[in-house]
Amino acid sequence: MMKKTLLFLFILLPTIPSQGQIATWRGENRDGHFNEENLLKVWPEAGPELIMTVQGIGKGWSSAIAANNTIYVTGKKDSMDYLSAISLNGDIKWQTPYGLSWDKSYPQSRGSVTIEGNRVYVISGRGVLSCINGDTGKVNWSVDVDAKFEARVSPFGASETPLIIDDKVICTPCGGKAAVVAFNKMNGQLLWQSENVEGDKIFSSPIIYTYKNFRYILAGTMSHLIALIPETGEIAWSYRHYLPGRERSQPGDGQYLINNPIFKDDEIFISRGYNYPAIMIKMDSTGRSVKEKWINQTLDNEHGGVIRIDDHIYGANYNNPQMGKWVCLEWNSGEVTYLQEWINKGSIIAADGMLYIYEERKGNIGMVNPDPDKFDLISSFKIEKGTGPHWAHLSIFDGIMYVRRGDVLMCYLIKEVE
Repeated sequence: MMKKTLLFLFILLPTIPSQGQIATWRGENRDGHFNEENLLKVWPEAGPELIMTVQGIGKGWSSAIAANNTIYVTGKKDSMDYLSAISLNGDIKWQTPYGLSWDKSYPQSRGSVTIEGNRVYVISGRGVLSCINGDTGKVNWSVDVDAKFEARVSPFGASETPLIIDDKVICTPCGGKAAVVAFNKMNGQLLWQSENVEGDKIFSSPIIYTYKNFRYILAGTMSHLIALIPETGEIAWSYRHYLPGRERSQPGDGQYLINNPIFKDDEIFISRGYNYPAIMIKMDSTGRSVKEKWINQTLDNEHGGVIRIDDHIYGANYNNPQMGKWVCLEWNSGEVTYLQEWINKGSIIAADGMLYIYEERKGNIGMVNPDPDKFDLISSFKIEKGTGPHWAHLSIFDGIMYVRRGDVLMCYLIKEVE
């Protein structure tokens, strides 16, 4: 483990999410946006300052999440998924096993954590939901969700990050007994279970969708996007995005639903990867049905997420397992405004008016000005530490960018410091 310029951490991190706030994967609203200010608008040629490196977290593709002056990250050790709590000086305070890791296709930890107060919620690769004390690492309670609800497991295991809404923690077993379930976030008691909906587990995580007086949980299976009423688990509407046997170019195909949906008003965008078309759907005024607005064949994002800024959508597409280009779409029409090659496809987040992209093949991280007319790369640098694919999504908390690769966590200072 390397420690460097630790004073910056003590100066910058006391304002990261604390008691009462929720910190989770891909930002507070799970849409890839991080609420940050005063970030650097250009990086030095060698990249921003690497202020801390932590090794020994276990292998995985989950993101690091910071809260309560602690950094939390999951990783696979031997056959188990472990949660590591890291202090601001880079010391690992504790490591707690929370369930069997996925041991088949791409066997590393995948799900990130959701934190509220001193409670850390996480799902193992085999579908065990746990609530862990963020101060001590003690498991408060756990439920084997996949076993209890007869999960239809995908080839890639359980990859979701649990959702906190009101007094509930939500996860999606996609099982024979229920598609989506809600537990009391304090004690793990089952509060409701939805109807069974066709389709196996997917990569994406449930989100909270709000529009006017509607508030739904959006969750998915390999065949459906589902809107549920949070208080009861009733399904308000579902949209079949995949029908076996149909051509990939047809709207009803696309079995993975890998990325979290993003939305604006009554419209919801889903990008499914692997040459499946992206789709914009529109909810009706009753909040009880949706219909397709447009189909786009270009932005078939694999698993790096998509970002909405104003009336445009940014992300990377999928040409093959080793290649993809960076794309911008117009929200209202689905028109492609640029299609640009830059090394390879990857993940994307946004903060303080800029896009941050992390291409997965060589490990280059770029800062991009979100210009819908051109791919406007401002700065870039290359990750040299760690091993394996560069699949973990970036995260930013109070001026620190967290980059995870395999067993290594790197912390970069990207904030203006007087």
